[in-house]
Parts: sequence; structure tokens; C-alpha cells
Amino acid sequence: MADQRTIWPFHGGLHLDDHKALSTGQPLQRLPMPRRLILPLQQHIGHRAEPAVQVGERVKKGQLVANAVDFVSAPLHAPTSGTIVEIGDRPIPHPSGLTDACIVIEADGEDAWADLPEPLPDFRAHSSAHLRERIRWAGIVGLGGAAFPTAVKVNTSGQRPIESLIINAAECEPYITCDDTLMHERAADIIDGIGILRHLVDARECLIGIEDNKPGAAASLRQAIAQRDRQDIEIVVVPSVYPSGGEKQLIQLLTGKAVPSHGLPSAVGVLCQNVATAAAVADAVLRGRPLIERIVTVTGQGVGQPGNFVVPLGTPADVLIQHAGGYTDRVHELILGGPMMGFGLRDDRVPITKGTNCLLAASRDEAPQAEPERPCIRCGQCAEVCPAQLLPQQLFWYARARDFDKVQDYHLFDCIECGCCAYVCPAHIPLVHYYRFAKTEIWAQERDREKSDLARRRHEARQARLERLERQRKARLRKKKEALENKSGASDAVDPKKAAIEAAMQRAAAKKAAQQAAPPNKTSPKISPGERP
Repeated sequence: MADQRTIWPFHGGLHLDDHKALSTGQPLQRLPMPRRLILPLQQHIGHRAEPAVQVGERVKKGQLVANAVDFVSAPLHAPTSGTIVEIGDRPIPHPSGLTDACIVIEADGEDAWADLPEPLPDFRAHSSAHLRERIRWAGIVGLGGAAFPTAVKVNTSGQRPIESLIINAAECEPYITCDDTLMHERAADIIDGIGILRHLVDARECLIGIEDNKPGAAASLRQAIAQRDRQDIEIVVVPSVYPSGGEKQLIQLLTGKAVPSHGLPSAVGVLCQNVATAAAVADAVLRGRPLIERIVTVTGQGVGQPGNFVVPLGTPADVLIQHAGGYTDRVHELILGGPMMGFGLRDDRVPITKGTNCLLAASRDEAPQAEPERPCIRCGQCAEVCPAQLLPQQLFWYARARDFDKVQDYHLFDCIECGCCAYVCPAHIPLVHYYRFAKTEIWAQERDREKSDLARRRHEARQARLERLERQRKARLRKKKEALENKSGASDAVDPKKAAIEAAMQRAAAKKAAQQAAPPNKTSPKISPGERP
């Protein structure tokens, strides 16, 4: 468990003011249950969940309200008891500001629990498939921001054996402290969840990567490790360099392994999970509880009382802001997430989702107005700080030119959108915006291509079906014709009785013809009396 381990620095990165003390001065608070909760059906990577309830139906806390419809999907559960009052489009937390399908629950104030699955305290006695199904039922996704379904991520069958289970406790982005608070408040649950995850993937070692600006959180984890007697879990303190919490960057820091381009960590024998995800796994397996709440940081100079709050999923952001002291006169922009990777919200009534870790009510000093974009001067600073070792200039030029084939040649999808390149750009080019645009366009083209391929396959299948039916029809006609010909041929066979009749008729016809053809008889003429000579 000693912290003496080789650290393998990654390329680039930035040293940023973390501003974390702004939200850690107050103890963790639990938000009172809002009157209404709004649950978007798309809170995860993968296929959207489908409603399992109807308008007017009463539900209880923890009850399934939306089903996962595909392997890469996640269900939703009611964060409290109440009535389904609406299923329809509502504003969602997305850079586009668009609406999407949501389930709206009006709380009844009772907060009554539904019947939950039996806890599995002796989880080692259960199969990996059973534990994965429990995690899937609970709707757990990556709570570090990616929101990838956890049950899918821990399904490593058929892959390279996992050598290292890495728990991401870095929380590298400025202002965000929800994971830091979680490690102080629920360190034992995190360690329990790590034990379940390690059992699932049968990892040889387990490493917790945490930045050196969180000594209190690291101490809490060490104490929990000692209490649980889990000396096989190692805490590794890494330098506070943004973005050390990026999955590939943290793997590089702790193991020295480089995840290949377009590859997954499993390709190098590594599985990475967030500390909040580990705590949620403990809740699902050891207590039978689904994911219905999470810790959210509310911070920035634009909010009255910054802090961390346990928030029911579906809580409108404006309700949470109001509970945190409301907006101050310095508020300039409300950002979902941190200042580097977050995005501005156009509507503060959007709900808190599984992937929401922070609401940053930023002042003009914290989120200054973007300066006018100027031409690239080819200084190369963007390439120097890029943690993915990409060439941001080339990505920018080809994205702007809409040359999406070329931009992929420069590994666009290896970009983690950390914003380091835009942060240092002296020309103030919003580089990440160009990369997001290119990714969106490529995904749209891919969807169109898939639709086109599907239409082509359907057309080919229809043509093949019509041709098959035509061949079957012709085959039936051919068989019918052959049957008629066989029947006609059978009727033409010689019947003795008919042959005798036919022969007799022929003889009679021949005799009659012969009689008609014979000359008259030559007899004496008849002489009447008186005519004698």
C-alpha cells in the first residue's frame, strides 16, 4: 500500500489553479426532495432506455421506470415515490440546448421504497454473470463523466486478462470536488466496491490514482483500507497536472502503458473505474439499491453558498442552485461540469443526470468573454500541451475544411477534448469546438451510411424474396403441367374393351362403305300381261 511507485509522466498537460477550496469549506449536505423530478431517458452512452410506466401510474422509490433496450444501455429508477405526470420532450443538459424524451415524476412526500432485490453481502459466492446482472439492473454508469454502462465495461470475457484495476480518484479539473467529498464521506463503501470490481475482473493488482492536492481524501482511503484489511489495494499519489484524470493519461502515469490509438484499456490489460462508480457498485450489490442519486459540486463566484450536495437524479438545476444560496450579482454563466471540459447551459431548469458532477456558476473573471478568433500563427503551443500527442493545427485545418477523411487520418477520435490546446492558443481559436463539430459530422455521416446500408440490405432482401416466390410459382406451374400431361398420357393407353368396340365400329363402317360401293344386280325386266309377243 506504500505510495513509492514509479510515475510515468504523460506528454503535455497544464498546471492550473484548482479553485477547489471554494466548495470544500462546507460539509456534505443532502438536498430536500424537489416537488418534481425530470428523468431523461438518455443518461448514458448507448441506446436510449424505454419507459416501463405510463402517465398516471404511481411508483415507489427505487422502482424501475425505464428499461434498457440493448446490450449497451442502462435502465432508470424512480428517485422517490410519487406519480408519473408526463412522458415527453423536455430540455436536457446538452450543448445543443435541444429537448429529449423524459419521464416526469411528481413526488408524494412519502419517499416510500419499492421492494428491492436481496442484498448480496457474500458476493464471492455468486457468479460473475449474476453480479454483472445486478450492476446492470441498478443502472450504474461511469460517474466520472463518460456515463458508459458499467455492466458492459466489466464484462471482460473473451478479452485479454485484466492485470491492473485502476480506480480514478484524480479529479483533475478545476473547481470540481464531488469525488474528493465522496472519499471523505464514504471511503469504506469505495473500498467495498473496489473489492467487488476486482473480484469481477480477477485483476492481479489494484491501484488508486489520486492527485497530490487531496491529502485528506488519500488519508480517508488509507484508513478504510486498513479497516477492511485490504492491503492488496495500493494508493498512488500523482502530480496535479491537468488532465491526469483522463483515462489514458492515468493509465500512463500508473503503469507506463500506452493505450493504442482507437484502442481500449483492455488491450493493455487494464480496466479503469471512477471512485463514485465503485461506491455505486457497493450500493447495488451489498444493499440492493439502484443508482438514484449522486454527489454534485455547486461552485463558482456566481453562487451564494458553494458546496457539495447529495442530489436525487432528475432534480432541476435551478432548484439545486437555489438551495446553494441562489445566484449572486456576479454570475455570468452557468456551466455544467468544469471550466475546461464543461459547457454552458442555456436553461437552468434542465435536470441533474447520472453524468452531472458539477454546476459552475461562473463570474466574468472565471469565464471571461471569448476574444475574437484570429488566424493561426503556427506557434506549435497546442501540440506541446496536447496530452494525446496529436497535431491540433492539422486537426483544426481539416475540420474547418470539412475534410473528414483527412481529419481521421490525424486521429481525431483520440482527442479527449480536454481543452489544453484552446487554453494556450495565442490566436484564441476555439479548437475543441472545431473537433466536436468534426466528430458530430462524422457520426452523422456514419448514421446516414448505416441507414443507407440498411435500406440497401432491405431492398436486396425484398428482391431476393420476390425472385424466390417467382421461382416457387413457376415450379408449381411446371409441376401442375407435368401432372396434366401425365394424366393425359395415361388416358391414351389401350383399353381392350374399348379397342374391341372400336374394331367392331370400324368393321361396320367398312361393310357399309363396301355395300355402297357395289354395282346393282342384272335381272330380267318385269313384263306385264298383254305385252306378250
